[in-house]
Amino acid sequence: MSQPPEAPDAAAAGTTSTAGTKASNADEVAPQATVSTPDGAASATQDGQVSDTNAAAFPDSEQRGPRGGSGQMFDRIAHRYDLLNRLISLGIDQGWRNKTVAALALREEAQVLDLATGTADLAILVAETHPTVEVVGVDPSLQMLEVGRQKVRARELGGRIRLCEGRAEELHFGDEQFDAVCMAFGIRNAEDRPRALREIARVTKPGGRVAILELSEPRGVLGPLARFHVHQVVPRLGALLSGAKEYRYLERSIASFPPAEEFRAVMENSDLKVLEVVPLTFGVCHLYVAEPARGPRP
Repeated sequence: MSQPPEAPDAAAAGTTSTAGTKASNADEVAPQATVSTPDGAASATQDGQVSDTNAAAFPDSEQRGPRGGSGQMFDRIAHRYDLLNRLISLGIDQGWRNKTVAALALREEAQVLDLATGTADLAILVAETHPTVEVVGVDPSLQMLEVGRQKVRARELGGRIRLCEGRAEELHFGDEQFDAVCMAFGIRNAEDRPRALREIARVTKPGGRVAILELSEPRGVLGPLARFHVHQVVPRLGALLSGAKEYRYLERSIASFPPAEEFRAVMENSDLKVLEVVPLTFGVCHLYVAEPARGPRP
């Protein structure tokens, strides 16, 4: 089987971005460099315009050190990220990822892009569920990627999973390069969500599936109980177990993320045709399934 596609240089990819996506095999050691990403809590209105909510959502007193949602911030919690997620979500997040993989409707030997891959949970699940599929995972956190590489090596999936340093807003891949694109818990952290969504649409083949999994402010009958968990239990448990304050960012970024129907409108104004929006676990999470709105390029 061929190796997963590598990121071409900017000129070959035909993109308008200026910072490259750095590709490496799962067995390679990540370069000791720093990728700085913006504060990752920009909100988008229904017409697809981005409004900066950082000043209100993230006071200056909490902006000292790594910025909320940046690769540097996730570097600080990478070594305990998986354990914390399982404890905080009671393992429910794995079921959400299973639904995300199913929504991709992958064919044999498909090429899949996993954005905000983090420690590669979703990339690994895609590869293990579909033995002929190849996956490229992209993330701005070097330390999260290194944890992901260790997991990929342990499962002997290095021949089918390639992990790369980069951001969703600046993808140095060719137009219509991937059969499907997935993203779990990452679009919330994008500085410019419409731009990231347009990049997703650009690199996805016509008719290819896009599956975005994202946390949301719980609503409905059990909303108060779920909100208590998100706003009180999650940041306190995260800080207690990790010795870091980064999980306070999680609570506030969820609260500032637009409601499902509003985010659906943002997607549809960003070159994507939304096929369905699936609420999961009392609305704690939503799965957005889409495809590029355009037809094949001439």
